[in-house]
Amino acid sequence: MRPRTLDDVVGQDHLLAPKSLLRSAIDCGRLPSILLWGPPGTGKTSIARAIVNTCSASEAGENTYRFVSLSAVTSGVKDVREAVDEARRMKKKSNKRTILFIDEVHRFNKAQQDSFFAGD
Repeated sequence: MRPRTLDDVVGQDHLLAPKSLLRSAIDCGRLPSILLWGPPGTGKTSIARAIVNTCSASEAGENTYRFVSLSAVTSGVKDVREAVDEARRMKKKSNKRTILFIDEVHRFNKAQQDSFFAGD
């Protein structure tokens, strides 16, 4: 059974427990960019989804976040840019924030990874 919110996640209390650094940032609406690292099957995607659900729950029951998942194995920089552009449109149109999860991002080559740091 996958965790639905951060309260359902077992372990990682130093990051996810109430009053922890990451949880405090989430509760204040200041979700930072984060990198989840670990072997396959350890819950990285589940934690990302739980963050979305926790963020949405803290916004007075309104679902103000959307979760977009891409795989670096099947997606490229163009797909990431399209997801970011769509996130900007959604933010402007409905004030809905996007959490973009890129699985296997280490598979991007250096030029692809550098595109994350390029300005508009």
